[in-house]
Formats: sequence, C-alpha cells, structure tokens
Amino acid sequence: SPDLSGFLPNGTPVDTSSPASSSSLLNRLQLDDDLDGETRDLFVTVDDPKKHVCTMETYITYRVTTKTTRAEFDLPEYSVRRRYQDFDWLRNKLEESQPTHLIPPLPEKFVVKGVVDRFSEEFVETRRKALDKFLKRITDHPVLSFNDHFNVFLTAKDLNAYKKQGMALLSKMGESVKYVTGGYKLRSRPLEFAAIGEYLDTFSLKLGTIDRIAQRIIKEQLEYLVELREYGPVYSTWGALEVELSEPLEGLSACIGNCCTALEELSEDMTEDFLPVLREYILYSESMKNVLKKRDQVQAEYEAKLEAVALKKEDRPKVPTDVEKCQDRVECFNADLKADMERWQNNKRQDFRQLLMGMADKNIQYYEKCLTAWESIIPLLQDKPETK
Repeated sequence: SPDLSGFLPNGTPVDTSSPASSSSLLNRLQLDDDLDGETRDLFVTVDDPKKHVCTMETYITYRVTTKTTRAEFDLPEYSVRRRYQDFDWLRNKLEESQPTHLIPPLPEKFVVKGVVDRFSEEFVETRRKALDKFLKRITDHPVLSFNDHFNVFLTAKDLNAYKKQGMALLSKMGESVKYVTGGYKLRSRPLEFAAIGEYLDTFSLKLGTIDRIAQRIIKEQLEYLVELREYGPVYSTWGALEVELSEPLEGLSACIGNCCTALEELSEDMTEDFLPVLREYILYSESMKNVLKKRDQVQAEYEAKLEAVALKKEDRPKVPTDVEKCQDRVECFNADLKADMERWQNNKRQDFRQLLMGMADKNIQYYEKCLTAWESIIPLLQDKPETK
C-alpha cells in the first residue's frame, strides 16, 4: 500500500491498505481512539447552542456538560451554559497559571473566512465543534485538567460573579509563576529546543499553504456548482422540444443534478471538517512557539544571574537561592515543554490520520456517486437506436 508519510508533517508512515468498504475507514479509527477510554475519569462535552437577544447585544451560549468521578468535584455531573468570551477567559487564566505548559488554542473569533452572519447554523456548529475540541484537549491533559480555573469554568453557575471577585485566592498560584519577560537576552537555544522551533516554523508554513490552496479549491468548486446548476436544466428544456430525445435528455439533466448534489456535499465536508483541523494546528503551532519564547526568557534570566554571581569578587561557596530557583524554573520549563510536545505529536498523528482517512472516504463517495449517475444514462442512450 502507498506510504502517506509525505503528507504527515511528522513523517510517520500510515497504513493505507484498502478496507472492505470505504465507510469502514472511520469505524476502524474510532476503535483506535477509544482504546484508552476506560482510564478516563473526566468527560466534558459542548452542545446545544442557543441564541440570546438582549438590548445591548446578541450572542450564542453553549451547554457544557461534565461527568466525573474525581474527588475535586463536589458532584458527579454538572451542566452550565457558557459563551465564547468565557472560553477565552479560561484560556487566559490557564496561560497565566500554567506558563510552562502548552495551552490548546481556541477557534478564532471568526472561524470561517467570508462568513458575514456569525449566527448562521453552519458558523455556530463549526464553532461548537472547535470549543468542544478545546475542552477535550484540556480534559485529557494530566496537569491542565486539575487546574482550579478549569474546575470553576465547568461547575460555577454564575461565572461572571466569580470573575468579578478578582480571583484573589486562585491568582496567588499564578503570581508565583510569573516570569521576567524583559531585560535578558538568550545567547542561544539548546539544540533540542532550536530543532522544535525550526520544526514548528516549517510545519505552520506548510499547513498555511495547504489551507490557502484548499480554500481556493472550495471557491472554484462552488463556482463550478453555479455553472452545473445552470447547465443541467438546459437538457431538460431541450428534451421538451424533441419527443424522440426527451428520455435521454431528461436522464442527462438528472445525472448532472446528482453530480451537483455530490459536489455540494464534498465542498461542505471540506469546509466543515477539513479546514477547521488545519486552522487549529496552525494556531497550536503559535501556542507552542509562545511557550518556547517563555522558556527562552527564563533561561536568559538564569544565565544573566549566574554570570552576575561569577563576576562578583567575594568568594561565595554557595550559589544564591534566587539563582537556584531560576535554575529550577528552567528545568521545569524544559520538562513540561518536552512532555507537552510529545503529547501534541501523538495527538497530531492521530488527528491527521483520521483527517486524511476521512478526506479519502469522502472523495471515494463523491466519485462513486458521480460514476453511478453517469452509468444510469448509458442504457437510455443505448436503447434509443433500437426503437427506430
């Protein structure tokens, strides 16, 4: 079977041997995804979007349902409603309180380019899926899932009241891990982190190119659809003028109509399923780059403090405590970043495998529908000469 490693940024070979039927592709993947389901003790879903019209604004809220057996939660199940800005608040709090970790990206304010109506059913569903993925990423993380801000987000009935309290108690932890962001310049990144940085630059560049080309393909497909919808009915009107040819011409018109429907479904799948994954990983790359920059700042601070100690004349048998603490922060950053990078790579392999398998499945279905449509008119064309 062909090797898809050229399509996967991490170079991992993918088994693409043909299954019994195209529909079994995703079923097989789903079984792989669920293998570790038994070990989980926290499940979160985002569904049931609702539109709220107020005097000052109109917005969408989503139901966030949590089921858990963790002792940190008072109840086994919660159901709260949250809007986009609440998810944004959560992500900011996670970045503040867990600066050494990779925080999953949120969907952009406007997920689908060119969409004017952000309350349209398609836009809201695309965002719901992205928000659901965002929370599942956090839920599956061994550190972020235990964050106090995340607990509050999942359980608090009135999140706004909680925000207004200033987070006095929980912010203490965040204050303790805030790092100096200026005044220090890193000499050079360690090779392993320099390699990560180069990889992320290349990866995001490749995905950006794929995203732009995919958008152009979708645009051209939609333009082609407009032409097809105008093209098909012409054969039907022509058939009304010529009785002898009416049956094959009507069949041809119906065939083109079926091809239209199939192409429309393929374009929708690319827009709703393919593009959002690309964009999530482009944003993911930026998030990882930001964590790398924070790591660099802490290392630069450590190097500067160590150099300052070495330059001092007095004989110090022991390294100052603040330098030791700074070294601990560097080591913490290194360990957390490497662990998150490995977890991210594993997720990416699984996500892109499922994405490309799904894309193959949808294209097979599209061409099968078009083939069936065209094959259906051949008997009509063959029978006609025999009736003369």
